[in-house]
Amino acid sequence: MNHKIRELLSEEEVDNRIRQLGEQITKDYEGEEIFLVCTLKGASFFACELAKRIALPLTLDFIAVASYGDGTQSSGEVRMIKDLDESIEGKNVIVVEDIVDTGRTLSYLMEILKKRNPRTLKLCSLLDKPERRVVDIQADYTGFEVPDLFVVGYGLDYAQRYRNLPYIGVVESEG
Repeated sequence: MNHKIRELLSEEEVDNRIRQLGEQITKDYEGEEIFLVCTLKGASFFACELAKRIALPLTLDFIAVASYGDGTQSSGEVRMIKDLDESIEGKNVIVVEDIVDTGRTLSYLMEILKKRNPRTLKLCSLLDKPERRVVDIQADYTGFEVPDLFVVGYGLDYAQRYRNLPYIGVVESEG
């Protein structure tokens, strides 16, 4: 099963925006340490690139929550698949996400993390798809706002495929 993928955001555009986000986070947390929480699997590409561009001491851990199956629509059910290895109590936590879509998954995740008493808790998302929002949640740092299209690349997938594209693309059709 191959799909026609149209480029929406070039590799250069994505790289430049991640650099800007890293610079902004560095400025906002000057003199502080940061604890990045990468949501698996989608945000792993973004989190690694972002971490390289934050000029502060940081720790990186991984968490996995899911509300998608292999399709293009959210199932609406959210479940924890992998929890953090370290405590976030008293730490400056930034959740790194690939895309804010309906908001269900992130709302669930942010509530769980809030209860663990971080010093600060913010959200950084590569993409934001506000047209799809059903839960009121906003990222503190956003790479790009995108229309309601099924996007892939840079960690985003379609049934586990296309994560390795170096740009953000739109799945247009099966080919």
